Amino acid sequence: MSEERRRAGVFDVRLVIALLIGVYGLVLTVLGAGFTTRAEIAKSAGVNINLWAGIGALVVGAGFVVWARLRPLIVPVRTEDDAPGAEREPDSR
Repeated sequence: MSEERRRAGVFDVRLVIALLIGVYGLVLTVLGAGFTTRAEIAKSAGVNINLWAGIGALVVGAGFVVWARLRPLIVPVRTEDDAPGAEREPDSR
């Protein structure tokens, strides 16, 4: 008997995490690229930390999406026979 399976799809927590990290990374990248002053860069030892943290967050978010696409979660489909309280016939092999 083959067991029917399906993918978790948008209910995969990795995609939710990727969305959250990606939005935060996008905000940091925009702030770092367009709204960081020279004085703020001087405070952080000459590094535009918002820009680099934003790019890093975008890379991590993309990594989560790639991971979810390459190794999707497989959820077994529950049938009426599998419902709690359902009686199963003994396997006669």
